[in-house]
Amino acid sequence: MKTQVAIIGAGPSGLLLGQLLQRAGIDNVILERRSGEYVLSRIRAGVLEQGMVDLLREAGVDRRMDAEGLPHDGVELAFDNRRVRIDLAALTGGKQVMVYGQTEVTRDLMEARAAEGGQTLYEVDNVQPHDLETDAPYITFEHNGETQRLDCDYVAGCDGYHGVSRQSIPADRLKTFERVYPFGWLGLLSDTPPVSDELIYARHERGFALCSMRSQTRSRYYVQVPLDEKVEDWSDARFWEELKRRLPEDVAANLVTGPSLEKSIAPLRSFVAEPMQHGRLFLVGDAAHIVPPTGAKGLNLAASDVNTLYRLMVKVYHEGRTDLVPRYSQTCLKRVWKAERFSWWMTSILHKFSEDEDFGARMQQAELDYVTGSEAGLTTIAENYVGLPYEPLES
Repeated sequence: MKTQVAIIGAGPSGLLLGQLLQRAGIDNVILERRSGEYVLSRIRAGVLEQGMVDLLREAGVDRRMDAEGLPHDGVELAFDNRRVRIDLAALTGGKQVMVYGQTEVTRDLMEARAAEGGQTLYEVDNVQPHDLETDAPYITFEHNGETQRLDCDYVAGCDGYHGVSRQSIPADRLKTFERVYPFGWLGLLSDTPPVSDELIYARHERGFALCSMRSQTRSRYYVQVPLDEKVEDWSDARFWEELKRRLPEDVAANLVTGPSLEKSIAPLRSFVAEPMQHGRLFLVGDAAHIVPPTGAKGLNLAASDVNTLYRLMVKVYHEGRTDLVPRYSQTCLKRVWKAERFSWWMTSILHKFSEDEDFGARMQQAELDYVTGSEAGLTTIAENYVGLPYEPLES
């Protein structure tokens, strides 16, 4: 087999890259170790930045998103039993975020790829990139019990934190940065109407809470829990009771509870690998970086990597601009670290870090009082929440 760009991983970043390349006339093949059904079963974030929404439109997969997604002009911070609304649109010149589940984004991209005849191989094993520092890289893998070879010009590693792509870079060429947080998020999904039209991020002395949604009839709620907590110890009744305790009284009074469709605990961490490329291999999304979900940046940061790599490949194949190839990593990392900063900041000011950290609690309070009482502070939050501009390859 031969293609121009080999993509490892058929999650939303791999599929979005493949769709954009396909529409630009750049041949690509996607290799995925899981089944398509498994990929679609993963429940993930659902807040899309303005830039990702625009990129999905450019990829031609916006019909269902625009029909079923929920545009949001604002977001709320709750603390001291009060709520402060951040008017995203007013503070950013009209930019919004879109609530539309990652599962739905993936489904749209899968259907678009099938309609355009793009090739995706699911349930492949032993994927291994080779000769990445030459001008003729290739990938070996097993599919349907046979060992196969895929020759290509470039490899896009969209296979997540545990994937083979980052592991294919020699350890002495890679530097990693990591912060593991001492808590996780216990999430509950329910077929109940959201308690608010907009997301509410709540700081409370008992710990963080988040009121989110998937649609006008399906809600997603989270509470901060210690890392040693177990899902089975949390009945639905216990979850709802704890959530109510952490929300402002007026919000708690309007909360509609119901049976959980799914409950899970997600640990929080920050992680970045530098550089994001090795020879003709490019790391995309979670293969190169992880952010805590507090800033709603994980999927969106993957999309900005996709945007950079897609535009780079267009320059290479349409204009012969191979001189831009070495700029991929530095271009992506400028935006990656800004998103890491915002996610770290949101996590730092809204979570309970220890039982006896009085100084830290006072600093959180002072920070919230300041940023919510200042138009400059509110603008900073709004600009980051809707998404900073994509970094250009050429300045």
